[in-house]
Amino acid sequence: MATMGAVYPYGRLLQTARTGIAFVPRRTLTYSLPRRSQQDGNNGPNDKPEDQSKPSALSSIKDFFFGGRSAAAKPKITRRATAPPKREGSLSADSIFAEDEATPKLIASGRTPAARKGAEVVEGEEEMVYEVESRNRGNMAAVLDPRPKARMRWERKMVVRELRRRGRLTKTEQIMRTERESLSKSHWFKTSVKKLGPLARQIVGKNIDEAMLQMRFSKKKAAKDILEHLQHAKNVAIVRSGMGLGEATGDKPVTVTLKSGERKKIFNPSSIYIDQAWVNRGPYGVDYDHRARGQINRLRPPYTSLTVLLKEENTRIREWQDRESEALRKRKAQLWTQLPDRKISAQNQYYSW
Repeated sequence: MATMGAVYPYGRLLQTARTGIAFVPRRTLTYSLPRRSQQDGNNGPNDKPEDQSKPSALSSIKDFFFGGRSAAAKPKITRRATAPPKREGSLSADSIFAEDEATPKLIASGRTPAARKGAEVVEGEEEMVYEVESRNRGNMAAVLDPRPKARMRWERKMVVRELRRRGRLTKTEQIMRTERESLSKSHWFKTSVKKLGPLARQIVGKNIDEAMLQMRFSKKKAAKDILEHLQHAKNVAIVRSGMGLGEATGDKPVTVTLKSGERKKIFNPSSIYIDQAWVNRGPYGVDYDHRARGQINRLRPPYTSLTVLLKEENTRIREWQDRESEALRKRKAQLWTQLPDRKISAQNQYYSW
């Protein structure tokens, strides 16, 4: 009866039967880390010179039976050299940050790591110097100017437009250059359009401070979120657009008539007011309503945001003046009276009195 212990004797029998095959017993697989060898140099921390190493008793016995020590030196393990230092980039030739003379590179002062002290420059390699003029403009044009023909057409179009207008600006361009405005959109409020719409219509046309006062004393739940958004919108308009920084003049206030027919006195032409406010429908969330008998209803709470467009009172004054001038022009156009429908023979070019 064959057992596991009989595997090894079977190998011996096979070896005696076939003399040309050498028997190799089974052994476990092992893995050793690959190491690079070098014939000369002491780079390891435990490496010692050959003359300082002392022969042991076992090594002397090996030398007696198998011969003396070979004259060739044993290979020794070396450490991998450190990576070369990184080189700093350079600017293009026409960059506004480029200087006439290259400034010295910044070198870290103070204590440096111990590994960097032993780093040496490899012999035969020269340090490459990258000058500003060595940039290839052809490679950079692929990103800076991807469509040169389209750019040239656009530049030509702009030049022709300026020549036709003789440097005069349109009314829209003049308004955008002289008047300030700021558009601010809020985050998503957990409310519906039906609830947020009346609050948006309530603050339209009011001064920013008056609208914030309205939301502060409002009983609506969404009024608190609108108040925070109006405060943020006011700060953004002041910091980014420079709105509301003027002082009230000592002259008499300007009385304007709004589109709704309401009369309003403006004391400070640079004060901020809400020109437009609209509601944006957002995504729907997921909520659950636990009912009796273990039933659960799935709810879809809506999310809505508010967007406000802030302008200065100068814009309101200009719009009122435009409406007044248009109405005056229409009234003057109606002053001309058509001649009565008479026969040509009965009409005379001179007055009859």
